[in-house]
Amino acid sequence: MKQLEIFVEKVILASRWLLVVFYIGLGLALAIYAASFMFKLWEFASHVFEMDDTETILKVLGLIDAALIASLVVMVIISGYENFVSRFDNEDDVHWLGQIDAGSLKIKVASTIVAISSIHLLQIFLNVPQYTDNQIMWFTIIHLAFVVSAVFLAIIDRISKKPGKDKEPDL
Repeated sequence: MKQLEIFVEKVILASRWLLVVFYIGLGLALAIYAASFMFKLWEFASHVFEMDDTETILKVLGLIDAALIASLVVMVIISGYENFVSRFDNEDDVHWLGQIDAGSLKIKVASTIVAISSIHLLQIFLNVPQYTDNQIMWFTIIHLAFVVSAVFLAIIDRISKKPGKDKEPDL
């Protein structure tokens, strides 16, 4: 019976390597997104002198938004691999490897989502005539929900990392 238990545990531990497919897929998606970014950058650069200030700001905000999304994907790939699959052998190249646990990753993801949502809300505010008051209200409420969620995640993470929480309870 112990042999069966050991075999099952080895299969379960080996199954974490299936996550590599997802991380490679995210890497490929990032490459495709980079091509899309370059296209948007080219279009922006080739028409920059024909745009007014608001259009220019909107295009730049779109590029910033893309960079934040790309950073988020990289964070998820590297941190996910490091936390759930295997440690990287050469951590000299990236000093923060191994420092982002699942809780910290959630906070970084939530913060990035808030930043992305802020950019989208700013884009909406710069194009107010294109939206109804009801739409603007809902966009703002959704953004505030992201902000509140991020704050609560940070609070929960901070509470869970307080000194003394790591101690085993006395029985």
